[in-house]
Amino acid sequence: MLRRLYSWVLHWAETPYGSWALFLLALSESSFFPVPPDVLLIALAVSIPKKSFKYALICTAGSLIGGCLGYLIGWQFMVTVGEKIIQFYGLTHKMQYIKDLYMQYDAWAIGIAGFTPIPYKVFTISAGAFDINFTVFVITSAISRAARFFLVAWLIYLFGPKIKTLIDKYFNILAITFVVLLIAGFVIIKTFF
Repeated sequence: MLRRLYSWVLHWAETPYGSWALFLLALSESSFFPVPPDVLLIALAVSIPKKSFKYALICTAGSLIGGCLGYLIGWQFMVTVGEKIIQFYGLTHKMQYIKDLYMQYDAWAIGIAGFTPIPYKVFTISAGAFDINFTVFVITSAISRAARFFLVAWLIYLFGPKIKTLIDKYFNILAITFVVLLIAGFVIIKTFF
């Protein structure tokens, strides 16, 4: 099943809708959706390595706009929408701790969440809810998300078909590793934040 899903995702690179799908996935992941855009970014970049940086830019733009949407949800719609999203991820009881992180580390909290597997959407929503400086939020989000996505693009651009062969050969292990990292991100934020 995972192999078919992988093939289906790779198929987007051969259609005119691959870039739009990546943009929309990155946008929704930054504000509410649980699946990170890295999966589609990798699939698209592996299928056409010379477009890796273009895909990273599209992913960064979608993620940044989605982050602003998450900020808006926290700032204006926390009670009606934001709390439900935070509750979905089981982090309602950690909101005070996240607020303390913002007060103590400010931009660093956003930057770490934007670059690592820690669920970025939780930090975008909470940034709006805690009225974090919007300019600092946007600049830090842009830097951390771009660093994450352009690192992936650079590796794929650099190694190109070798990476595709590696992914094809070790797909099951890589898929399991990715899921473990995703779950670890949620566990880290639930445990330590």
